[in-house]
Amino acid sequence: MSDHSDLDDPFANAELDVPERDDLTDDMFGGASEPKSLPVAKPIDKSEAYTVLARKYRPRTFEDLIGQEAMVRTLTNAFQAGRIAHAFMLTGVRGVGKTTTARLLARALNYESDTVHEPSVDLSHMGVHCKAIIEGRHIDVLELDAASRTGVDAMRDLLESVRYAPVEARYKVYVIDEVHMLSTGAFNALLKTLEEPPPHAKFIFATTEIRKVPVTILSRCQRFDLRRVEPETLTPHLEKICTLEGVKIDADAVALIARAAEGSVRDGLSLLDQALVQSEAGETTSAEVVRDMLGLADRSATLALFENIISGQMSEALLAYRTLYGFGADPSQIMGDMLEYAHATSVAKILGADATRLPKAQAMRVTALGSQLSAGTLSRLWTLMLKAFEELRRAPDASAAFEMALVRFCYAADLPGPELLMKRLQGGEPLVPNGPGGLPGGGGGGGGGATAVQMRPQVQAPPNPQTFPEVLKLISEKRDIGLRTDVEQFVRLIAFKPGAITFELAPRAPADLVRRLSMRLREWTGSRWLIATEGSGGAESIMERDKRETAAAKARLQANPFVSTMLKTFPGAEIIAVRARPKPVVTETEPVVPVDERPDEDKEND
Repeated sequence: MSDHSDLDDPFANAELDVPERDDLTDDMFGGASEPKSLPVAKPIDKSEAYTVLARKYRPRTFEDLIGQEAMVRTLTNAFQAGRIAHAFMLTGVRGVGKTTTARLLARALNYESDTVHEPSVDLSHMGVHCKAIIEGRHIDVLELDAASRTGVDAMRDLLESVRYAPVEARYKVYVIDEVHMLSTGAFNALLKTLEEPPPHAKFIFATTEIRKVPVTILSRCQRFDLRRVEPETLTPHLEKICTLEGVKIDADAVALIARAAEGSVRDGLSLLDQALVQSEAGETTSAEVVRDMLGLADRSATLALFENIISGQMSEALLAYRTLYGFGADPSQIMGDMLEYAHATSVAKILGADATRLPKAQAMRVTALGSQLSAGTLSRLWTLMLKAFEELRRAPDASAAFEMALVRFCYAADLPGPELLMKRLQGGEPLVPNGPGGLPGGGGGGGGGATAVQMRPQVQAPPNPQTFPEVLKLISEKRDIGLRTDVEQFVRLIAFKPGAITFELAPRAPADLVRRLSMRLREWTGSRWLIATEGSGGAESIMERDKRETAAAKARLQANPFVSTMLKTFPGAEIIAVRARPKPVVTETEPVVPVDERPDEDKEND
């Protein structure tokens, strides 16, 4: 090493962000020959410096990179075919593995063992140079932080050392992190060398701002876009680390952390580190603790608020928001949840509950909401909420701005859409019905605008449902989607007569279902309803009946010889849903009259 001190390389002492303790490296790799992807945690020694989870569980092989399978597959094929580029550009949001991938690439390019003497992405066994590269002390792997060395002078010094052959390894590898921070002069100085580098030099760039990198640089690199890690992928990874650390945490708490990480593995591990110290040693970290740590609102409460908005229940929505705000929830975060529910409801309406990213119970609820709303209504709601989200950032009082937005949402929920107004015009109906639920001047509560529409004087009698299906229809007409969903899912009807309903509650029914149903029916019909519950004797709930009928329909389909053959021909295929075929519309047509029997003028027209 001392023989090459005349190189005067200013980047030779650049340090990698790796654990300083040699024993930690041995623990993580099981010695010098067989590394392990994830170490088995030892009891924490309070006399030693604590290594955060994001560094302790940094991927040590390409297989450990989660959520980047496409990039790993491409690199594996390139190495196996011998088509290894001279420059790589890694881009993506924070914490998805750009710097980690760059260091793994440096190891793969210079990998050498007793049996392997060529570049290899199989890093399951420690190579000759692996430990030195991991510890940041290999003379042929140089890392430059472009954020602190942006000038052209530093780049010239770097390029001056490129012409020298590697000292120990196969290639001289230059890792430049945050490359977009380089100055224009530094990029220009790099161009020629990057276009025609010496055969022993490899460049690996990493950036979060790919648009700031000149296209002349990008065209000389093999680009890889690292994807955000979805919560479905990050959650099992965090749970595995909790198991290795020997700590207890609720599954819902891990799901909250994975969602708050926004696709960043490093952010997820940092949040997990913080969450594990919220409870005393030996205790289980609950979802409520993590929710308080993150400043998040209760998901069930925010979903109930979204249902209040959909139903146009202004007073309930305001009270629900103030309860959430009183528990410390941030208004912007609550509005973000509203946007997520609006998106999930739209997706569920088109693709079904499985296409949403919500937990199963919440996915079923937004699916029920979507079935009751039109795509136009959901689109308008999304636009209103997105505008309100921007207003919250500019408002001097975010809470007041949120409450005014709620008033606007609930007011808009009572407004008919343009498509409904067109149908009323075509049918000769009044554009604005009298009474609650209409446009301004009705139950929606509001100002002008109603004066521009001619209204027909009408006296509408309050509804008086005579059957249980009519009760369900009334709930739907009043757009109380949350109540309808609960009634369909948890009410097992025993007896019904106008003004009185007796039913059995299904397991896990909301505690306030009877009160809500009674209050709403009295509000809508103007008369008192007697709601009674029994412990048994009820029929199937509507949702239970639908599930049974769907299962029976699937069973009949599976017994069909053609369908059975198809399922056997395509292993893994399954019947997702069963839909009834619409009945053909039969229209009356005029009888066909033979040509010879037609009047003479009709024959001439032919």
